[in-house]
Amino acid sequence: AAAKRKRDVAAARPKKRAKKAPSAPGVDAKPSPDGAGPEEYSIPPPVSQGKWKNKERVLIFSSRGINFRTRHLMQDLRTLMPHSKADTKMDRKDQLGVINEVCEMKNCNKCIFLEAKKKQDLYMWLSNIPQGPSAKFLVQNVHTLAELKMTGNCLRGSRPLLSFDPIFDKEPHYALLKELFIQIFSTPQYHPKSQPFVDHVFTFTVTDERIWFRNYQIIEEDASLVEIGPRFVLNLIKIFQGSFGGPTLYENPHYQSPNTHRRLLRLSMAAKLREKLQVKEVQKIKKTGSKALIGEDPTEVVFKTPAEEKPVEIQLVKPEVKPIVKDKKKLRKIQRKKQKKHFRTEA
Repeated sequence: AAAKRKRDVAAARPKKRAKKAPSAPGVDAKPSPDGAGPEEYSIPPPVSQGKWKNKERVLIFSSRGINFRTRHLMQDLRTLMPHSKADTKMDRKDQLGVINEVCEMKNCNKCIFLEAKKKQDLYMWLSNIPQGPSAKFLVQNVHTLAELKMTGNCLRGSRPLLSFDPIFDKEPHYALLKELFIQIFSTPQYHPKSQPFVDHVFTFTVTDERIWFRNYQIIEEDASLVEIGPRFVLNLIKIFQGSFGGPTLYENPHYQSPNTHRRLLRLSMAAKLREKLQVKEVQKIKKTGSKALIGEDPTEVVFKTPAEEKPVEIQLVKPEVKPIVKDKKKLRKIQRKKQKKHFRTEA
């Protein structure tokens, strides 16, 4: 009976109705099912809850043997790109083709791979998984967020604007790199980890046959830019048709390997040292040659006067041994005795 009463009470409760309000200008209102007029407000969903269509995922990881600056650069890129994923470091013995399988396991269609060689040279691979293309760069002049004392700041996870140099639209290999940069560095719209704000700019500038990467904050007051970091320079080596390999589409003729650069520096230092030694030898030859050029003067003999020849004395008698006397008084007495004997003999 008690259970029946509870059921009857629950059944007797009226259902909650939606709030009704008069229609106002500028607000969308849904008409009632009876067709009498607008009764309920329709609030639009937030921007971040849109449909995520462009599902670009970037895998950012490195090989073993990187230094602290490269590790900080990798962490900065992961912070700036909310659509990125991380993975453990790859062994040096593994071939680059293994990265395609790793990206497939991580469900990533783009990859940024930092490869370290000789614990001082850093190479960056940008690749489209799995068909390609891929590009290999030499990374120079790396400055991270930790070491740069920048005044700017931006919201974590916000979407960046990409700014490119006009030369990216003129040459074909730069146009290919522009499309690759857009697909990798731009945050997809409505990404779950991204924020619906645009407050910083990624700039790609071509100077001295190199691509200079900078990150700037947009200040709302006067629309000026303040650098945030990180910053680095990409020196293009090759563009491949496939992912981490395949036929070469473009090879940079201005590229100089770090080994060649260091070798030229050593040769220049050796040339400077060799030049210093040659200058010293020339100075020595000049000093010795100046003395040999002046001949002997025949009239110089006139001014030479021969020294007087002293007669040679041969001593036949052994010289007397002088007694060693420490006391001066005794020595004087002995001298007086000798003088007296000498006077007696003369007398």
